[in-house]
Amino acid sequence: TEPFRVMGLDDPVDEEVYTSQQLVGTPLGLLPGIEPDPEVGYQYITVRDGVSLGAMIRFPDPRLYGDGPYPTVIEYSGYSPSRPSRPDAPSLIANALGYATVSVNMRGSGCSGGVFDIFNRAQHADGYDVIETVARQPWVLNQQVGMVGLSYPGITQLYVASATPPSLAAIIPLSVIADPWEMQYPGGIYNYGFTQQWVDQREAEATAGGAGWVNALIESGDETCSNNLKLSTFGFDFEPALRAMSTRPDIVNDRDLNRLVTQIDTAVFLAGAFQDEQTGASFAGMLDKFENARALKIMLQNGRHIDGYAPHAVFRWFEFLEFYVAERIPVLNTAIRAAGAQEFGDSFGIEDTTFEEDRFTEYESFEAAREAYEAEPTIRLLFENGAGSTQPGVPIYRYEKNYDSWPPAAAEPISWYLNGPSLLTPDMPAQPTAHQWQFDPAAGPEDFFGPNGYELSVPLWDIDWVPFDSGFHVSYRTNPFNEAQVLSGPGYLRAWVRSSVDEAHVQVTLSEIAPDDTQTLIQSGWLNIGHRRSSIDDKQRVQRTFSLEDYEDIPINEWVEVLVAIPSFAHAMRAGSHLQITISTPGRDHGTWAFEPPVYNGEPIFDIHIGGEKASQLTLSRLPNIDIPLEAPPCPSLRGQPCRAAVEIQNREVPLD
Repeated sequence: TEPFRVMGLDDPVDEEVYTSQQLVGTPLGLLPGIEPDPEVGYQYITVRDGVSLGAMIRFPDPRLYGDGPYPTVIEYSGYSPSRPSRPDAPSLIANALGYATVSVNMRGSGCSGGVFDIFNRAQHADGYDVIETVARQPWVLNQQVGMVGLSYPGITQLYVASATPPSLAAIIPLSVIADPWEMQYPGGIYNYGFTQQWVDQREAEATAGGAGWVNALIESGDETCSNNLKLSTFGFDFEPALRAMSTRPDIVNDRDLNRLVTQIDTAVFLAGAFQDEQTGASFAGMLDKFENARALKIMLQNGRHIDGYAPHAVFRWFEFLEFYVAERIPVLNTAIRAAGAQEFGDSFGIEDTTFEEDRFTEYESFEAAREAYEAEPTIRLLFENGAGSTQPGVPIYRYEKNYDSWPPAAAEPISWYLNGPSLLTPDMPAQPTAHQWQFDPAAGPEDFFGPNGYELSVPLWDIDWVPFDSGFHVSYRTNPFNEAQVLSGPGYLRAWVRSSVDEAHVQVTLSEIAPDDTQTLIQSGWLNIGHRRSSIDDKQRVQRTFSLEDYEDIPINEWVEVLVAIPSFAHAMRAGSHLQITISTPGRDHGTWAFEPPVYNGEPIFDIHIGGEKASQLTLSRLPNIDIPLEAPPCPSLRGQPCRAAVEIQNREVPLD
């Protein structure tokens, strides 16, 4: 070929790349009588290296929102956002709220050119170019844009924002991850459940013929789409590459959001659920790293992956977009308030849905209203989501608490020692001993769903949360709490463990045992013990590299110290309830993840040291001054938190030597 140059993310871009492109849109009617015209709305946006990205542009219903210019948001992912025939949820919601939407397929997906890779630097640069091109269109209000989306289109916002495009006014990342490597290897253990399945699906859809709507566009004569897909034969084979990264290499740092979010300088509204069955709770570990964000609002709750689209969440991110993209006092359209709320609620099975009242209409100026908004605390922590109405399981919370940071400065460390025969006690055991559990070969692929399997949006999941058999776990409970209190993470288990094999994986699960002997799942953490080299920061977060250099096989039949990280959560314990910790083979206690065990000859056994110089200890936090309703939520009701009848603990005691 002729010589060519590979551009860097920070290289200057000719302004003409942005100003030379004229984009058009088609209205999406909420009321009957207006149908979007795909031949008008579907087009291509060219980025700095000449790659063209498929995009569908939809304007809000002009009968509700006028003729523009419109506040504008971008949905950007490798799913099917640019599919002309049907908008995905982020764009559909934003259109209903009065926003023009630009739905873009990232390179190598849909009809977009280039080769698909997951979260690579080219996708960051493409997002930058899309934002700057769209912001220069005459129909864009204030010549600035926002980004919206949950999960994949939520995660991509953080990558694009880390490239600091000047015309990006705000992002709304919902249900996101932190480090893609650790999503594939939680605690250093290969996740062949949801994460691997998600990667396989993205790879399959990025190949020619992988999506029906793409084939339909080609059959209708879209030559750009047809030519773009010629590169799909060069798509990346992710499975062997991910398998080869069983320890964390430095090359993945460019995709580690723990590092990248420090660069974000736009306004950020982030929402996540501690029990997110798809993406987990790792996102909470980076919430104090948005140090350069222009504005920051964070909504946390117990819940599920899709709860960022619940009515109470949508109203708050509408507020945020109004303040930072539209730059006006938030006032929800009367038609949406009257009829739209129930549409949002119906998708979650909520029988009667209303939006919050507009909160800032009393202010005389936009500046005064936004100043009042920015004076509100950063963190909005919602409790007992799923138990806030007479319909158990629908996404309605019961009460809330606000903080300026996460973890909160008010959090008080609290610790318990593992004690015999099955206790968690504030005092160290008088006599040292050891308890033993056995490797459970059936645990890894087992989730907590029943015969109906994983159903994304039903109010109550079909749950079959099967306990570990006796001998395949060790468990410990506190005495009943004398008063109600909120326990929270991040936290950790500091344990001394002895193994009969040189590689061992461990799961640590917290649960509540209520006075009626029902057990509710709170949170889990995992660790391949070979990655035991670690430290604890000042926020009780366990820090480790997962690198090859720091990995050590376990010395067989010797005691080793292990720190198992427990991700963030916030859970109210009533008087009379017990906190339980269970240590086992990974599996059974998660909804969509599956854990690949080592290949063993025989049946490995593991011991945990109780008391003495090698005392094992659980450390969490307590959040004070929270008004907890006297009545506990029914079982089942809490979103993301299955419950069952508690089982009796029968730990197996073994000699220390």
